[in-house]
Amino acid sequence: MKRFLPMGWLLPACLLIAQITHAQSVLRYVDPDIGTAHSRWFFYTPAALPYGMAKLAPSTNGHYGNASGWEAVGYDTRHNSIEGFVHFHEWQVGGVSFMPTTGELQVRPGELENPDGGYRSRFDRENQLAKPGYYRVRLDDYDITAELTATKRVGFHRYTFPESDRAHILLDIGNTQGESGEVTDASVRMVDDMHFQGFVSTYPKYVHTYDPGGQVNMYVYGEISKAPAGVDAFTKEGVRSGEKSAAGKGAGLALNFQTEARETIELKIGLSYTSIANAKANLLAEADDLDFDAARQAAQSTWERELGKIKVEGPSEQGKTKFYTGLYHALLGRGIASDVNGDYPQHGGRVGRLEADSTGKRPEFINTDAIWGGFWNITQLWALSYPEWYSNYVNTELQVYRDKGWFGDGLANSEYVSGVGTNFVGLAVAAAYQTGIRDYDVDLAYEAVRANELDFRDRAFGSGKMDVQAFTENGYVPFRDDYEQYEGEWFRTDSTGSYFANSHTLEYSFSAYAAAQMAKALGKTADYEQLSDLSDGWKMILNPENKLMQPRLADGSFADNFDPYQPWRGFQEGNAMQYTFYVPHDPAGLVRALGRDTFNNRLDSIFTASAKTGFGGGKEIDAFAGIRAIYNHGNQPCLHISWLFNFSGKPWLTQKWTRRICDEFYGIDPIHGYGYGQDEDQGQLGAWYVISSLGLFDVKGFTDARPVVELGSPLFSRSTIQLGNGNTLVIEAKDTSKDNVYVQSAEWNGKPLDNCWLYRDELMQGGKLVFTMGDEPNKDWGTETPPPSAE
Repeated sequence: MKRFLPMGWLLPACLLIAQITHAQSVLRYVDPDIGTAHSRWFFYTPAALPYGMAKLAPSTNGHYGNASGWEAVGYDTRHNSIEGFVHFHEWQVGGVSFMPTTGELQVRPGELENPDGGYRSRFDRENQLAKPGYYRVRLDDYDITAELTATKRVGFHRYTFPESDRAHILLDIGNTQGESGEVTDASVRMVDDMHFQGFVSTYPKYVHTYDPGGQVNMYVYGEISKAPAGVDAFTKEGVRSGEKSAAGKGAGLALNFQTEARETIELKIGLSYTSIANAKANLLAEADDLDFDAARQAAQSTWERELGKIKVEGPSEQGKTKFYTGLYHALLGRGIASDVNGDYPQHGGRVGRLEADSTGKRPEFINTDAIWGGFWNITQLWALSYPEWYSNYVNTELQVYRDKGWFGDGLANSEYVSGVGTNFVGLAVAAAYQTGIRDYDVDLAYEAVRANELDFRDRAFGSGKMDVQAFTENGYVPFRDDYEQYEGEWFRTDSTGSYFANSHTLEYSFSAYAAAQMAKALGKTADYEQLSDLSDGWKMILNPENKLMQPRLADGSFADNFDPYQPWRGFQEGNAMQYTFYVPHDPAGLVRALGRDTFNNRLDSIFTASAKTGFGGGKEIDAFAGIRAIYNHGNQPCLHISWLFNFSGKPWLTQKWTRRICDEFYGIDPIHGYGYGQDEDQGQLGAWYVISSLGLFDVKGFTDARPVVELGSPLFSRSTIQLGNGNTLVIEAKDTSKDNVYVQSAEWNGKPLDNCWLYRDELMQGGKLVFTMGDEPNKDWGTETPPPSAE
């Protein structure tokens, strides 16, 4: 049985209060505990900077991994013991766990149902604090206070020990963490009494599937504030007492200490995806002169600055908590993979170097989950106030195109890890161009965008869109019912068609539209015409009899045994009821095809019905809880639908339903955060709340030649936005409240605004947008001239 030692908690807690109280106001609205039931691997990583490489967090079950490579793992609010503090948290990337202990040395984490069977420790959430850039917890089994913070590429630990002649810090390097998959190799050794170095190589499931020649490497170089009294090595074979190095699976070191009561030991660890030498260089560049407190203060100041770029005021305190927590997740969900010298990981463990431009500016290379649906949230947020990260995203994808010949929808250290098998990178790049983000080789960017939409010869499997040939030759993707499982492969896609044929047709139609607009802007007339024709592919799968998107076979007939609520059959992570509204690039065309009354009545009834289940899967805690529902806000394919009423003559219904979703789908507790399913893909649902609660959105994801911003129901009485171009936008919503959700009138820079939209370039000039709100809809406002549809 583990020893329960006398408390060493009160003094650190008192010190912490003094440290935190001076933090400025915006941080108090961020609650990292929101939505931590069944949450994804990146989700709970409080000791990090915006888009940092170092993302330190407690793990309750990270060593379990996950069978399918993507499920919730890492930290779960329903667990009551911590097994370590992990440094790397990205899509398909995870590793390097540290854990302080006392008493008999144990080198296995143990299981959740039996904490005494390993080195994990029980904890009480009353003794836990998480804020942007900082984490603290008391490990009850050891009476140790653990604190974490970070710079971009350096992780900091501070452990406050009780009096003990058997205190330990475990450097668990060589074991599975989160989505990392199988460990293929690992090593860790003491360099001298105060420094250590190591690495771990992994083979994540999605690398194995989409880029089988690839690997993910993680490197560390660390410094300890106190030399250990002794060191023991361990591997999966067991402990080797007195040795200072370990190699292979399960490799780790136990640093052993004698400690006095309330003695603190600090560690700072440089991280890298390219080499130990660069891990050390990152440490020296970012943290050579920093101690823990200075690093924490700098981290929280950075978060204050970045979150403070959008300031919202009254009347909803809960709304502010949702807003800033959503913005926090949106600025946390991706992470840099490049070092301070510009080195970045290439395919198969190679290393590349990012070049600086004539001004000395060098882009960051970032790891990223798929951009699937991200054009309805994260890219719009980037374009609004964080264009440097949109630029980093584009430059990353262009570097991958140079290195590998194709865009990669999801990336883990340059390896293709697209979980959805499609690829919206071209759309995101085209939209960046349309919003004026062009600090890259535009000709190369267009070449890559065009190839993504039209080329299929020798296409890399991991780049997705393996049915591009079928789409370009037929104008739609033929449905292959036999591809549900084909020769052991589930949900197959190839040059003849796909099991997900309908969702692919709709997605490719949208991305073809985006590429067509970029082609037009660059004078590529023939490409514009071809891509514009392909953007009408959605019309070929709309069954005129039931007015639903229905799977269509290669011979032109519609598939039989059609159930519009059945997920997966023809539709990835959704069903026909949801995907029928997936024509964001031509809403007016869809309204005409369905008929205005049918469109409005069906869509309004969909939201009326889905409100009864919280606009998703009800209270079921599962990522796919809502895929059988009539509407599912918990997944990407539905995120634009509530904004379509602006195009169908009933903007007050967009105001009504977007506000209801903000109020009811989003919560402020660990269980009810982003619905209940928690498929919060790298901050996308949080970003949706941010832009929608501001009353700003574009269903086309800024892909128009002249993008527009549709207007909704601003939640806050006043929002002050630092635009990415240096201008300031103020949004006032007079009399807004929980009941006053409807726009009565609007003004733009002192002049009446009768449209429910503005051109984005006008909005980005800055100024004041003023709404007057009421509790009944004004059915005359915003109806005369709908936003532009297909161009």
